Amino acid sequence: MILPPYARGEWIVQESNAPTVSFRSVQAASANVVWVGGTKGTCLRTTDGGHTWQARPVRGAEMLDFRGLAVMNSHTAILVSAGQAELGQARIYRTVDGGETWDLVFQTPQKGIFLDGTAFWDQRHGIVFGDPIDGKWVLLTTADGGVSWQRIAAEVPVMLPKEAAFAASNSSISVRNKTNVWIASGGSERARMFYSSDRGLKWKVIETPMPSGATAGIFGIRFWDSAHGIGVGGDHQRTEEPSDNVILTHDGGRTWQKSAPTDPTGLKEAVVVLPEGDLLAVGPSGTSLSRDQGRSWQRVDALPLHAAACAQGRCWAVGGKGVIARWQ
Repeated sequence: MILPPYARGEWIVQESNAPTVSFRSVQAASANVVWVGGTKGTCLRTTDGGHTWQARPVRGAEMLDFRGLAVMNSHTAILVSAGQAELGQARIYRTVDGGETWDLVFQTPQKGIFLDGTAFWDQRHGIVFGDPIDGKWVLLTTADGGVSWQRIAAEVPVMLPKEAAFAASNSSISVRNKTNVWIASGGSERARMFYSSDRGLKWKVIETPMPSGATAGIFGIRFWDSAHGIGVGGDHQRTEEPSDNVILTHDGGRTWQKSAPTDPTGLKEAVVVLPEGDLLAVGPSGTSLSRDQGRSWQRVDALPLHAAACAQGRCWAVGGKGVIARWQ
């Protein structure tokens, strides 16, 4: 059964004034302060709950794609560029003045490095990860709020041929409490979850039943308590193709089981938890709603979206063609 909009909520599209930008990252610092990042080196911020959006341009980054984003408050944010390092695209920027100015805090020309996403445990401790080199994730950590970044030599289980992460929406990484972190993979014969309990120094790997392949795997992870979490995915070359695109855990990520696929079907890139505990899964084929923690799904709409975030009871999502939307 499809619920009427007044019973389930709906996305209200905002005026971004960026119709040629594909937004790939969104983070909310509060109910009123939200940051988004995307192609053409674009960063926008609202401080009034989406009534107005201001460009926060990053000088010299006009050709970059900001798919990684972490925000601490209305003034401090981190942007991570996804792209080939040898082309100058593996960069991390930081602002402490609301985006009036940005500092380039990390860049590497090392061939093969491609940064996928970032997450912070607290105001000072964060992690950035990238596709593997020599069979190991590229991992950077900070202990000073992103002012400096250090590459760590982590103990990572052997990765599969062509296994990597999808830099789709900054959602294939998830942190919890003070030290736990998960990274979801795809691109190979199996989709897996990598887990560390010590901020990325030592890792375990968990098999999942999510279908995987060269362009398929897990795209988004979300935990809503210490035991329960969800992974969503699909195939970014076949964004509307039906598949078993939802997996659930009930034991803190130690094991994962298939669940009912979303409606609409197809690729899902990110999940958020609504204030009342319902789940929203977003992707290029539209948004799906679950009122039972991912066991079943109801169609919301067909609005193409890539990333989503919530804070203090308000949720936001972004997509291509300059789309920014608020859940109402």
